Amino acid sequence: MKVLLFGKTGQVGWELQRSLQTLGELVAVNHDSTELAGDFSRPEAVAETVRRLRPEIIVNAAAHTAVDKAESEPELARLLNAEAPGAIAREAAACGAWLMHYSTDYVFDGSGTTPWTEDSPTGPLSVYGRTKLEGEEAIRASGCKHLIFRTSWVYAARGGNFAKTMLRLAQERERLTVIDDQVGAPTGADLLADLTVHALRMAQRDPGLAGTYHAAPAGATTWHGYASFVIRLAREMGVSIKVEPASIAPVPTSAFPTPAHRPSNSRLDTTRLRRAFGVEMPQWQTGVSRMLAEVLGR
Repeated sequence: MKVLLFGKTGQVGWELQRSLQTLGELVAVNHDSTELAGDFSRPEAVAETVRRLRPEIIVNAAAHTAVDKAESEPELARLLNAEAPGAIAREAAACGAWLMHYSTDYVFDGSGTTPWTEDSPTGPLSVYGRTKLEGEEAIRASGCKHLIFRTSWVYAARGGNFAKTMLRLAQERERLTVIDDQVGAPTGADLLADLTVHALRMAQRDPGLAGTYHAAPAGATTWHGYASFVIRLAREMGVSIKVEPASIAPVPTSAFPTPAHRPSNSRLDTTRLRRAFGVEMPQWQTGVSRMLAEVLGR
C-alpha cells in the first residue's frame, strides 16, 4: 500500500514519518520538494502529485499555521488551508484514496465553557480559523473518503513550542506574565500521529467511520496553568529556574494584543473519537511530561 504525506517537516508531519511507515510504502513531501510538488501555494501542482502517485492513503499535515501573519496575507492562507486541500481531496475521490486532514479549534468562536462537539455551530474569529473551516468544507464537498481531526495547542519535542519558550524565560527572568483566560488542552504531535494510524487502519476496514472527529488529550488548562506545570516539573528535574511559582502572574488576553483574535474556549469533546475508534485519551500532563523529559535529556 502506498501512503503519501504532505508537510513532512512540520511538528505533526515529522511524527507521521515515524508512524505511517507501519501502513506501507511512505512517500513524504514538503513545500520545497523538487521531484514531487508539495508547495500548497500551487494547488494544481500538488493535485498532480496525487495523480502521479495514485496512493491508497493521503495524509495532509501541511497548513498555514502562522495565525497572526494570516491576518495580513489572507489569500495565501486560503491557498494553503482551503484551496490546496480541496484540490487534493478531489484527486483522492478520483483515485479512491483515503484522505487524512488536520483542522483546529479555531473553527469555533471560543465562547462559553462547554467543550465543543463535532456538531457545534462553527464561527471562526480569524483568517486562520475561516480558511481552515473552508478547507474542511472543500474536503467534505469532494466526496472523498476522509478523516478530519480537529485538534488544539499542538506541540512537539522537535522545533519550538510554548513549553520550551516558558522554560527559557524562567531561566532568564525572575517574573513572568502568562495568559490565564484561554482554556484548552496541549496536544502532542506524537499522540496525533499514533491516533492517525490507528484510525486509518480501522476506517479502511469500516468506511462508515469516515468523518470529522475531535482529537485532544483529556483535561484542560490555561496557558498560565500550562506554564506553571512546565516550570514546576523542570525544577523537579533539576533545572535551574530563576522565577518562583508565585512570580508567574496570570493576566488576561488583553494584556498581549495580537492581530488575530484567539478563542477563549478551546475545549474539545472527544467522545465521538473515543467511541468510534475504541481509544482512551491520556491526560494532557502525560504528554507534556514526556516531551519535557526528552527535551531536557532526563
